[in-house]
Amino acid sequence: MLPKMLASLHFTKVDLGDVPIQVSNVLATKTATRGIKLDMDVLWSGNCDIQLDGNMIPQLDFTGAANVADFSLIDKSVRNVILSVINSMLTLPNRLYIKMDVNNDYFLSYLEPLGVIRITVDKAYGFAEEAKGKVKHFFSKITRAAPDCYVKVEVGAEPEWKTTIKNNTTNPIWNETHDFVVSDYDQCIKLDVEDQDVGGDDEVGLGATTVEEILRSGGRKELSLLRKGEQSEGKVALTAQFFKFEPDVTSFSAPDHNAAGQVCGVAVVLIAGASGIKGQREQLHPSVKVTLGQKHHFQTAILADAPGSDISNPAFDSNFRIPITSDMVGAGAESFRITLFDKETEIGAVEVPFTDVVKAPNMILQNKFDVGNGTFVRASVMLRGLRAAAIEELESRGK
Repeated sequence: MLPKMLASLHFTKVDLGDVPIQVSNVLATKTATRGIKLDMDVLWSGNCDIQLDGNMIPQLDFTGAANVADFSLIDKSVRNVILSVINSMLTLPNRLYIKMDVNNDYFLSYLEPLGVIRITVDKAYGFAEEAKGKVKHFFSKITRAAPDCYVKVEVGAEPEWKTTIKNNTTNPIWNETHDFVVSDYDQCIKLDVEDQDVGGDDEVGLGATTVEEILRSGGRKELSLLRKGEQSEGKVALTAQFFKFEPDVTSFSAPDHNAAGQVCGVAVVLIAGASGIKGQREQLHPSVKVTLGQKHHFQTAILADAPGSDISNPAFDSNFRIPITSDMVGAGAESFRITLFDKETEIGAVEVPFTDVVKAPNMILQNKFDVGNGTFVRASVMLRGLRAAAIEELESRGK
C-alpha cells in the first residue's frame, strides 16, 4: 500500500506490551443483510515497542510513542504516508475485515455507506483575545500582522478538505461548503484552524465533534479550540446538513448538488475474488484494479501464495467508494473498468457501463465478470443517490 519511494519500509518489531485491551459499551444491531453489527468502545493504554526499517530511510523507533505524528525524527511527508495507511485500514469509515468463516459471502458482510454530510465552515473567532496575553502568544508575528487563517476539515478517514485563506484578520469568515461520505454516525469531524506563514504554518487550534453530535444539535455547532492540548478562547462555527443514500438516480441531476465540492451520489465497487488464474502457485501475485475515468484509481492488495489459501482463486474482499459529482453522469458517463493483474502484467479486464448499473435492480450490478483468458472476477457495482434526511431518521443507537 506504500508508494514506491517507501516500498522497502517494513515492521521489524511489534510489541504491544502486557496491558490488556479493554472492551466496553457493546451495542449489537441487525443489518439489512441479516448480519449482526457490533459497536463497542475499545481502550488500550500501555507500553509499546514498535520499530520500522527500510532502505534509504533511517530506522524509525516508536518505543513508548503515544502519537506517531509527534516524532521529529520522521519527516512530515513520511509520517503522513504512514498515518494515511493506518487510517485506510482502521479509521472510520474504513474497517478491518476479518473473515471468521471462509465460506462467508463478502457481498452480505459489507456495510453500505449511510449518506453524505454537507459541512459549511462559517467562521472563527476569539483566538486573538488570548494572543494579547504575555504568556499565551498564539502567533510569533502578532506584533506585525493579524493571522492569515484557513481550516483543514476531516471526517474520519475521508480525504481532507481545506478552506480558502482569509488574510490579515482575527475574525475570519468563510461560509464555504464541502461534502463528505459518511459510513458511520460515530465518524469524527475534525477542524484544524491554521495560520499560514512562510516559515511554516502555525497552529491556531483544533476543534472536534462527531457526525451524530452535530446532527442531534440541529446541524449547528460552535467548537472550542484546543491548542497543544490546552483549552483556548478560540472557537470555530460550522453547520451541517445530512443526505441519506437511496437507490434513486434523480439526485444525479438535481440543482441542489451541482456546486463545487458537492456530490450527487456515490458508487461502491466490491471485489470479492477472482478465479481461474493460470500459472505456478509460488510465482502468482494477483490483484484487481478498479478505475472510473482518469481521476479514480483503486487497487486491492497484491496477494501471494500462503498455506491454506488458493492463489489461483484468491479472495480479495475489498471495497472502493467513489463520490459521484454532476459532471460524471449523463450521456458522457464513463464506464467502470475492472482489471485483473499478476504483479504488473494485465491478465484481463472488463468494462461495466455506468448506464448498465443505473438500469440494474436496486441499482446494484453483481456478477462473476469474464475478464478474458478463462479468468473471472466476482464483483459488485452499486450506485446510490441522495435524499435530504431529518434528524428522526438517524438509526437507533440506544439513546
